Formats: sequence, C-alpha cells, structure tokens
Amino acid sequence: QVQLVESGGGLVQAGDSLRLSCAASGRTFIRYDMGWFRQAPGKEREFVGGISWSGDDIYYSDSVKGRFTISRDIAENTVYLQMNSLKPEDTAVYYCARGWLRRREVAYWGQGTQVTVSS
Repeated sequence: QVQLVESGGGLVQAGDSLRLSCAASGRTFIRYDMGWFRQAPGKEREFVGGISWSGDDIYYSDSVKGRFTISRDIAENTVYLQMNSLKPEDTAVYYCARGWLRRREVAYWGQGTQVTVSS
C-alpha cells in the first residue's frame, strides 16, 4: 500500500500564492506519475496537473496553466504544487494522486487539503 499525505492548504486572498506538498510513503517502487486533482463544492473532481516520475513530463489543465507549477523531489517521494495568482474559483479541496495521470488512472489518493481563496 501507498500513503499520500498532503499539507499546505489554507485561506488566502485573491492574487496570493500558496504551496501544497504531498509526501508518499509505503510501497512506492512503481514509478507512477504524481499530481493533483481538486473538487469544489457541488462540482465533480477535476484534474489539475501531473508530473512523471523522472520529472521530464509535466502537464496541466488549461484552467491553471501559467499560474500553477508542479515539481517533484524523487529522493523524498514528494510532489509540490505552487499556486500563484490565486482566484476565488480555485477554492476547492485539493487531492494528491499517484498513478498514470495522463490517462487519469489514479492508483492512490491523498485525504485532501482545503484551499479557500477569498475575493
């Protein structure tokens, strides 16, 4: 089994920045992508972005491209989501994910961390 633990959520104002972290532990020998999804109240969970195990392939949804940056520390089995120029519509629970994320095939989910952006 693999455990994913997110941290870094909180309440910020529009235009602010925030960085989320997700640490993986357990049976992490499969070189899965890692990344992020989010779910706003009353909406379906949506893909935010992902990064390959090596870090060579990084991909984002159109809604966050240019504002959010994903990075990965292979040695620490940790993925980061740097969120800049936050908007109220970015308010959601953000979930860390591990799997083949280009195909949206998620093998493991984190428990989620709340991000709230006030206007």
